[in-house]
Amino acid sequence: MTFVFQLAVFALIATSSILLISVPVVFASPDGWSSNNNVVFFGTSLWIGSVFLMGILNSLIS
Repeated sequence: MTFVFQLAVFALIATSSILLISVPVVFASPDGWSSNNNVVFFGTSLWIGSVFLMGILNSLIS
């Protein structure tokens, strides 16, 4: 179970790092929000799902 928790932590950190770079790039691009909003929504949904997964796994491990 701790291995799954460690994978979830890695997924949260990786998703956060990717969003940290990709969101400003999306807003600075010439097309901007109109053509790349699905990238931001997908990344944000993945991040929120990782946060909830971390909470569930943390309650099972503790």
